[in-house]
Formats: sequence, structure tokens, C-alpha cells
Amino acid sequence: QVQLVESGGGLVQPGGSLRLSCAASGSTISHYRMGWYRQALGKQRELVATIINSGSTNYADSVKGRFTISRDNAKNTAYLQMNSLEAEDTAVYYCNARRMMGLTLITSDEYWGQGTQVTVSS
Repeated sequence: QVQLVESGGGLVQPGGSLRLSCAASGSTISHYRMGWYRQALGKQRELVATIINSGSTNYADSVKGRFTISRDNAKNTAYLQMNSLEAEDTAVYYCNARRMMGLTLITSDEYWGQGTQVTVSS
């Protein structure tokens, strides 16, 4: 069992930056692909970015060049650095951990955090 706790959300003006953190407990994140998803009001949850243990990353087209996902296995924490924020980035951001065996994702071994609100507004 993995517990994920997000922090770092808040209100920021357009063009500003925020850094989200996802602290994990219960297991080492080195066994997991870590990801960030978001859900805006009235919309479906969508992938923002993922990072596997090798450091390989994947981003949604809408955030490429603006957001950076990273992980610190020693601190058992994943991060999402968000720059040049836009109103369209307003959403609840969720941390996700999905178990990997080699390069295979184990979909039955997946965990979510409770979410943190990011609001981009002037």
C-alpha cells in the first residue's frame, strides 16, 4: 500500500510558477512510475506528465516546454515544476503511482493522492 500526499498548490497569476510535491509513504517510489494528472471543473481527468525510474519522461502536449516532472527516490518524493502558468492550467492536480515490473506497468497496483488545487487567475 502506498500513500501519496500532494502539496504546493495555490493561487497564482498568469505567467507565474508553482512547484507541486508528492510525498510517498508505505513503499519506495523506485518501484513505481510516478505521474501527475489534473481535472478541471466539468472535465475528465487528464494526464499531465509521467516519469519512470530511469528518468524517462512523458508530457501532455499542452504543458510541454512549461512543466517539468522530476523524482527524488531518496526522499521518496515526486515533483512538478510549473512555469508560465495559464488560466487553462486551473485544475485539481493529482499525484499517481503505478507499479512497474521492468518496463511493464501493473495496472492493478496503482495509487492516487487526494489532490491539490491550482488556480491561475489575475
